[in-house]
Order: sequence, then structure tokens, then C-alpha cells
Amino acid sequence: MPAPVASSPASFDRRAFLKGASTLGLGVALSPAAVLQGAGPAGTPRRRYAIVGNGSRSIMYQEAIERDFREHAELVALCDLNPGRLELARARSQQLGGRTPPAFVAADFERMIAATKPDIVIVTTIDGTHDDYIVRAMDAGCDVISEKPLTTAPEKCQRIVDARARTGRSCRVTFNLRYSPPCTHVKDLLMSGEIGDILSVDLHWMLNTRHGADYFRRWHAHKKNSGGLMVHKATHHFDLVNWWLGGVPESVFATGKRDFYTPKMARRMGLTGAHERCRTCPETNRCSFYVDLARDPTLKALYLDHEQHDGYFRDRCIFRPSIDIEDTMNVLVRYNTGATLAYSLNAFNSWEGYTIAFNGTKGRLEHSVGAPKPGGQPVSGAARIAIIPLRGPAREIEPWTGVGAHQGGDKVMLEDLFLPSPAPDKYLRSADERAGAASALIGMAANRCFETGQPVTIKDLVRGLGAPTYAPMPSHDIPVPMPGSGPA
Repeated sequence: MPAPVASSPASFDRRAFLKGASTLGLGVALSPAAVLQGAGPAGTPRRRYAIVGNGSRSIMYQEAIERDFREHAELVALCDLNPGRLELARARSQQLGGRTPPAFVAADFERMIAATKPDIVIVTTIDGTHDDYIVRAMDAGCDVISEKPLTTAPEKCQRIVDARARTGRSCRVTFNLRYSPPCTHVKDLLMSGEIGDILSVDLHWMLNTRHGADYFRRWHAHKKNSGGLMVHKATHHFDLVNWWLGGVPESVFATGKRDFYTPKMARRMGLTGAHERCRTCPETNRCSFYVDLARDPTLKALYLDHEQHDGYFRDRCIFRPSIDIEDTMNVLVRYNTGATLAYSLNAFNSWEGYTIAFNGTKGRLEHSVGAPKPGGQPVSGAARIAIIPLRGPAREIEPWTGVGAHQGGDKVMLEDLFLPSPAPDKYLRSADERAGAASALIGMAANRCFETGQPVTIKDLVRGLGAPTYAPMPSHDIPVPMPGSGPA
């Protein structure tokens, strides 16, 4: 989760940052003297990284650089709006045994680059500011690794596409679900032609009332910050389908609404209405959505203890009327391959996970994660794959597995990011700004459909966007065997 947005851009400037940093005893480096030097094995230079945005999502990258891949990488700078989170990040470096990197106020982003000379800038700020830091980093001569989504609006996407063409710098987008072993297994089966070429896809994604609700109490609840769940969350899902199909989205039609996380629903559940935040709510004993930041050490350290610096409350009421994102969404997408996608996202379900079905010329592939078995309870992370020929018996396939977050996908992705010579990847899971844009633009198009009620053509949103590089898939021109004589 990226660092939160300040309550007002004018309320947190460089002077306020330096004052807060001084109060905390935070060393703020603003000169080339703070540059960290280091070398890998046998004198090989380590790649130099800076991280901008030091919320919880940045921790994965910091630990990878300073612990798991320290022979190949070094963290040379940190940058954020909030001095409290910068102090925590610097303390984490000490705990990891690395050199404590200098910290920079967000307004001194270019000065940070000039002083510490990173090769790569990792962007884990709120989604609505990704484009600003990506473009500024590339213009300063750095490559970029960006958290998903790439960005939140077509004009911001255009800025990134233009900067990439202007500077020649690279931009990676971290779609860790591509690296999840079950998802990679599905890709392997589709590439093999197991079900022929794909004509249509049905994907239904469920967020439960813990994880799903959390988006409505955080900065994500406003489209100016996150692009809504169609961009922030669904970019993961759209990217998976794009990558699984090896296709480029061409047109989108969508409908969306907010029906669950509303003041009316609060009253229907017996509350008097929405309040400002959980911490000051008079109805905490009556609301099962109540979150106590003080009882969670991580949330307390990252947010509650430092909210005075930027005015960000991590426990806003999920029913408040100012929320402007949807909780119920349905999308239709047509691809350049001729395939179509029917997609739904709901943020208030009884279980969390997804079900997807690929309908091909030789049969059907069904895949699910977390889905409850008949008469049973949902199992978080439990995966299933089945192949169903056009005629003949279905068969279950044991999905590939891994260890760690996202069924082991994060570990594989981090190796691909930080090893100097990662293993060749026949699935081409590495994603650049073209893939990042292809997925986010589906969400942006869906948001436009919500407003206008009209279909949207993707190419009308951004100019000069090339097609992503995908692994080869079965074409629509190869011969198709006549179905067997088994059951229809």
C-alpha cells in the first residue's frame, strides 16, 4: 500500500517537512556528500535504487534490496511527504543491516536524484501521483519501477508514454500476479493449445467485507487518488487477462454503482449514520467494520503515530457520503484477437477470490482461487484448475504452487527485478509501461462509461501507445479438430 496523500497540498510543504524531521531527529540529506557507495561481488557495481513513497507497500522492495539482493542492489535514498514514515524506513535499514540511506522531502525529488545518483527509482506513492514521479525520474535520466496501477487517468498515461519516447528510459510495472504459480500454470496450459484458441473469457472477482471494505476507509476511496477500484484493483485483473490472452484491448463498455458502502446502508445496519473515522466514532461497539489502529503495530507505526504530519486518517468511516468510488462493477471488453471478456468486481462479498473460465475452440479451462467447494467453506489462496473438452470427461489438474505472498509470486517477481541476470522467461512475465497502460486504460475506459453510459474505444484515450510484448498464443487460423463422439 503506497504512502497516503496529504489532506491538502498546501498543508504540507518543504518547511513543514524539515521542521517535522528536526523534531523527530531525522537526518535529512540534501547534498552530494550523502551519496552511498558500494560494489557487488568481485567489484561488480551494484545497481542503485531510490524509493519514493514509504508506506507499507514500499517495505517489500526495501527488504528485497537491503536483505535478499544486497549483493546486487543498494538503497541510496528515500523520499516521502511524511517525516515519520521516513524515519521508520531509515530505522528499517538499520535493522536490515544496511547503510542508512539519506531522506529527502518530496519537493526535493530532483535534488535527491542529483545527490544520490540512483540508476532506478521505485515509485510506491499514491496512484494519482505515479505519473509525476515516473516522468520526473525519466527526465532526470533514471529508469523506473512503478507499483501498479501505472497511473489513473488518460492524460497522465499520455505523459508517461511521451516521456518514455522522449527519454528512452525504461519503465517496469510490477504485476506480481503474473508470477503467481497457479496463474503461470494457466498461462502454460493456454499457450500449449490445450483448449485451442480462446474465443471468450468470464472473470468474476470477489473482495470480502474486510479487504474490500478497507479500500473505502483509505485514500483509495476518492478517484482523484486511486482511479477507483476499476483502476487501482482491477488493473491486476485486466493485466492477467491481457497477458493470458496475449491480446490488446480495443473497446470497453461498463456499468458501475455504489450500493453497499453508503450512509443509507449504515442506517439499514442499525447505525445512526456515517461518522468521520473509527477512532472517534460513537458507535464502535455496534459496528463490525470498526478498526482500531492502535491495536495493530504496523498500522500504528506507519499511520496513527504520524498522522499529525500530513493529516491522513487511515481509519475513515466506510459509509461516509464523500466517497466517490464504486463497489459494484460490470465490464465488457473486446480484444484485437477477437476474444471478449465479461468481468465483474464486487467489494462486499462473503468470500475473497476469483473464478475465471476460458472458452476455446477445443474446450474450456476453469480456474479459481479461494472459491468454496459445494457445501464447504472458502479457503483463502486455495487454487483449482480444470480442463473440460468440448466432448468428453473433465479432468482436474493440480495447480503449480509456491511459498510466500501471492502463492510465491512475489518471490519470483523480485528475483526477476533485482537479479542482474534473471533466468529466461518463456512466459514473458516482465511488464513495461505498454502493459501497464493496456490494463489501466480498461479501468479508465470503464470509469468513463460509468459517467456517459456509452462504450469507449481504447485508442481514443492515448496516442502513440505500442502493443505490449506477449508470449505467442494459438492463433485463430490454425486447424481445429472435429469434436469427438463423446457426450456433448
